[in-house]
Amino acid sequence: MLTILGFAMIATFLVLIMMKKMSPIAALVLIPALFCVFVGKGAKLGDYVIEGVGNLAPTAAMLMFAIVYFGLMIDVGLFDPIVRGILKFCKADPLRIVIGTALLAAIVSLDGDGSTTFMITVSAMYPLYKRLKMSLVVMTGVAATANGVMNTLPWGGPTARAATALKLDAGDIFVPMIPALAVGLLFVFVLAYFLGLRERKRLGVLSLDDVLEQDKIVKDEEQEQSEETVLVGAGASAAGSGDDKVRTAKTTGAAGSGTDADPADDADDVRLQGLDPNRPTLRPKLYWFNALLTVTLLTAMIMEWLPIPVLFILGAALALTVNFPHIPDQKARLAAHADNVLNVSGMVFAAAVFTGVLQGTGMVDSMAKWIVDGIPEGMGPHMALVTGFLSLPLTYFMSNDGFYFGVLPVLAEAGAAHGVSPLEIARASLVGQPLHMSSPLVPAVYVLVGMAKVEFGDHTRFVVKWAAVTSLIILGAGILMGII
Repeated sequence: MLTILGFAMIATFLVLIMMKKMSPIAALVLIPALFCVFVGKGAKLGDYVIEGVGNLAPTAAMLMFAIVYFGLMIDVGLFDPIVRGILKFCKADPLRIVIGTALLAAIVSLDGDGSTTFMITVSAMYPLYKRLKMSLVVMTGVAATANGVMNTLPWGGPTARAATALKLDAGDIFVPMIPALAVGLLFVFVLAYFLGLRERKRLGVLSLDDVLEQDKIVKDEEQEQSEETVLVGAGASAAGSGDDKVRTAKTTGAAGSGTDADPADDADDVRLQGLDPNRPTLRPKLYWFNALLTVTLLTAMIMEWLPIPVLFILGAALALTVNFPHIPDQKARLAAHADNVLNVSGMVFAAAVFTGVLQGTGMVDSMAKWIVDGIPEGMGPHMALVTGFLSLPLTYFMSNDGFYFGVLPVLAEAGAAHGVSPLEIARASLVGQPLHMSSPLVPAVYVLVGMAKVEFGDHTRFVVKWAAVTSLIILGAGILMGII
């Protein structure tokens, strides 16, 4: 029964958010609470939630202050040269921009932290996608898939978990997998090429000057339209009746916003000012200080000098104090990024309810046992292949901790009984990571969709198929090369 309810809970969640019947935050909270009652453990819901929140609290703190930090770096112009350099080099070519997204995400993923990767990638690429009216789902899908392949680095998490669970050396697991992972990353670039080609056919190719000139024309037209509307409204208020005034006000609202307008296109989005060389938050005299601070912060993360949440708390406080020494300016900057902070941190704490119930009620363990027990006896000699296939759904529906510490040892034991090396099982367990990075149980994905202002359901519909294909290509390459 726990198995059925576990799969039903996950399926209900995915269907509701993909059909946009519920917001992700509401679904992450209400659906597990309801299923907790169905399981008969409603009285323990509070314990499960508190435990889940406690486990994810450091992650939420890290994300909150990391968003503030990178938001400040956008404000002061740290990423402006990157944005302008990419746009000038690509000549506003959507094809090259999508490939650049994959390349940037792959490079930044070397730090081993998905949240940081997504924040830097979105911060640099978001203005380009918005200025050119490119699909933001393409950006999130390509970035998530590229990061998923690179997430297999020994310091990224999954490889270390596999090594710990099976008492193996992380290098023995990862190094032989490099050729197969390289094939997977190559596929991501091929995918980016074709997605970029589709965007190029839809939008065409512009130059940087064209983009900025169109921006200026649009702003001028909106200003003129606003002024005309005000004059019409003034005339109507002088000569018309009360009803006329109401109609004029409604017309003004329609002209200013438009019923078909995307709220994400609002001019007050701070990230859309990345190409504005005259924005008041720029700090050109502090550019090298901010660059050095960012490099030091990332180095400290990789070297593990301090816990990541502590590093971002210190970094955000220092960046805010140095760049904006006046209290009103500091309050204004924090307010400018409050929307992203609340959105992402809210998602993380809501996800804590989901994972807390899933694990606390025993549904995760029951689901894993059911899947493992369902493996035919004749598949014993092929347990590495089985592990590779199972890593796709299991790492999507479970946390990495649950899979690597709960399921992988069982799979390795079953394989050992048929002469399959634990190293092969461990390597095969890594292939599901491209799909895992878009799981609703991964806090980093909420950073990605939150900062990109993409609906989680839209991202899921777009990325799942491509991430699954990437994982299968890595598995196939590993088998053909004799790695798995």
